[in-house]
Amino acid sequence: MPGRIHKEGSIGIVSRSGTLTYEAVYQLTQRGIGQSTGIGIGGDPIIGTTHIDALRLFNDDPETEAIIMIGEIGGSAEEAAAEFVKQHVKKPVVGFIAGQTAPPGRRMGHAGAIISGGQGTAAHKIEAMTAAGIHVVVSPAEIGATLARVIGKS
Repeated sequence: MPGRIHKEGSIGIVSRSGTLTYEAVYQLTQRGIGQSTGIGIGGDPIIGTTHIDALRLFNDDPETEAIIMIGEIGGSAEEAAAEFVKQHVKKPVVGFIAGQTAPPGRRMGHAGAIISGGQGTAAHKIEAMTAAGIHVVVSPAEIGATLARVIGKS
């Protein structure tokens, strides 16, 4: 990631998309809001760190005041993460799901970004995240402004 766009601060970012990670970082930095940590977990079907792993770390970190969670279509990781947020996370979370316009059954981008067996649709992920109290945006262009509003720095 381009180092020049980062700013030391208090927002944790976890994302399945590298590009959207640094888009979120750039939007925050442009608003004078820094990041505590950015974690790119990738979108492959076999991963190491999960959204829940990162959310747990951010929730326990006293230097992180809010979280951005970026997911994508395919699998059920974001739904599980939303349930974790609902039950355990005490900090505000802004979320985005990539692939909202992907045609069903078609592999898009990352190896794991495919909707199969009725699981992993953007609509279902957004519904789960909203029900968990996550501030979901419909466009990645809204991530920084929404986070700023949520933490009172808009």
